[in-house]
Amino acid sequence: MKRVRSTDLAIFLAIANHRSFRKAAVELAVTPSALSHALRAIEERLEVRLVNRTTRGVALTEAGERLFDRIRPAFLDIDAALEDLDTFRGQPYGKLRINAPRAAAKLVLLPIVSRFLKAHPSVEVDIVIDDALIDMVSSGFDAGIRFGESIAADMIAIPIGPRHSFAVVGTPGYFEGRGRPQTPHDLKDHVCIRFRFAGGAFYHWEFERGGIELEIEVRGPLTLGDQDIMRDAVLQGDGLGYLFEDQVRDEIETGKLVRVLEDWCPYYPGFFLYYPSRRQLPTALRAFIDFVKAERDRAQP
Repeated sequence: MKRVRSTDLAIFLAIANHRSFRKAAVELAVTPSALSHALRAIEERLEVRLVNRTTRGVALTEAGERLFDRIRPAFLDIDAALEDLDTFRGQPYGKLRINAPRAAAKLVLLPIVSRFLKAHPSVEVDIVIDDALIDMVSSGFDAGIRFGESIAADMIAIPIGPRHSFAVVGTPGYFEGRGRPQTPHDLKDHVCIRFRFAGGAFYHWEFERGGIELEIEVRGPLTLGDQDIMRDAVLQGDGLGYLFEDQVRDEIETGKLVRVLEDWCPYYPGFFLYYPSRRQLPTALRAFIDFVKAERDRAQP
């Protein structure tokens, strides 16, 4: 077996992390074709196939999975050691990659990141919008934003932003000639705009009052996968929508939308910033965590 260099392992690690030549090429600032040739040369030197290329993407072979599992912790330790040098620069430095669903990015994450970047100009933040649940670590993210119940147990999670409530809303015109629902069960008699997750599952509208919890599978001719577009559809009078209160607060106050079932929509803890449990966190991530905690403490009475 010919000698394999650390740069060769870094190339393989990028491909294994992303399971994509295109995404790995972007990270390494090379073309996908050059990356493919480099991997083929690595496999020839090792005399073993590491990656299977298929029409649907990239998959690691058994040997590739074993190599990935062995070298990835070592590279993380190297990254952490280099990032430790940031303490000598006097301020956080580096890039922070955060995965978040669209609603969380708009309502919570972006305002906080904007203030964070003003305080730490040497940090770059890359926000990737993705409503699908992903393996954050294998996808190369430093942190993510989600509701608490959807976060894996082996992650550390801290609250980010305020509490949230959902609102069932429709236009005044929609309610003309229709009675307003008094309980969630009454939604069966209404035209509702359904929300579909990226994975294909439909969201059941959630309600709670007096210790009674309900999940209602609403019906309607329109299904959407984006809450901002759902808000637009509600404003057009296409039906009732189930949206974050903050998304429609102004429209409710001005009378463009009518809110119903408010007593069935309590406040929830809101979103959480979550990240892997590591002995040494990247300094940019540590600075962001501290910033989020400081903002939370200032917001508390």
